[in-house]
Amino acid sequence: MADIQQTLAASIRAIHDYPKPGIIFRDITTLLGDAAAFRSAVDELVRPYADLAVDQIAGIEARGFILGGAMAHQLSAGFVPIRKKGKLPHTTVRVAYSLEYGVDEMEMHVDAVKPGDKVILCDDLIATGGTAEGAVKLLRQLGAEVVSACFVIDLPELGGRKKLEALGVEVRTLVSFDGH
Repeated sequence: MADIQQTLAASIRAIHDYPKPGIIFRDITTLLGDAAAFRSAVDELVRPYADLAVDQIAGIEARGFILGGAMAHQLSAGFVPIRKKGKLPHTTVRVAYSLEYGVDEMEMHVDAVKPGDKVILCDDLIATGGTAEGAVKLLRQLGAEVVSACFVIDLPELGGRKKLEALGVEVRTLVSFDGH
């Protein structure tokens, strides 16, 4: 696993001072563009769930769609898009969530999951955990069981993992970076 972590970490571009001074943005578009790294990331994301009966993979807009769609395919599960408000065409349920710099809302279709569905939440990165926490609450609002949340990147100093674990959600990540 250490080799895979090093390979994945090396395939992620660091952009300094974006979106503001002092922030290091971890850009996975370089990982996505590298066929071997992308396959390795998806394989590692699905590996712990290979023997688990999962109904849905829920991906958070936008990079969670890419990773979650690939995971859903590998696990023969459905895919649920969780989007910013106003982007879905059918009847939705909505939840407010905290961002590092404010509050926003996300939504999903009211019929995207059924009560008792076993769901894995997926996104590219867990930082403060506000978005992922909102997604867990949204899924639970419709009666889904969030069995795990997985991310390519963890920024542990920002506390997002702990926030999800406090909600009783298992968290899996592939690589972690110090700082913001």
